[in-house]
Amino acid sequence: PVAPTPSLHQHLLNPRPGKLPLESIQVVLEELRKNGNLEWLDKNKTSFLIMWKRPEEWGKLIYQWVSRNGLTNSVFTLYELASGDDTESEEFHGLDEAMLLRALQALQQEHKAEIITLDDGRGVKFF
Repeated sequence: PVAPTPSLHQHLLNPRPGKLPLESIQVVLEELRKNGNLEWLDKNKTSFLIMWKRPEEWGKLIYQWVSRNGLTNSVFTLYELASGDDTESEEFHGLDEAMLLRALQALQQEHKAEIITLDDGRGVKFF
């Protein structure tokens, strides 16, 4: 174990409310990134997106709902998935469109869905 330096020791004994050292913040952000729950939005790492669930996890939840309800080979609009009456009790109900698309792209990579263009926007067909 590494012995705390006097300044670290002092900080641990008398932390200032609301003040986390930059190094500590960077460690937390890097851990979130490693777990797939954070994406940097710029090269300088000044802006980031923190995700409650990774797109693959959302995709899994959506596909479980599709399978559970016998809806493979069905087509849905993105609105129906995120805001429709049929998904009201699902955890993914209300998911914003950008994250929904990422979840569906993850399913598409697994050959479980195909994102399609419909007359009134985008949709998805499940396999």
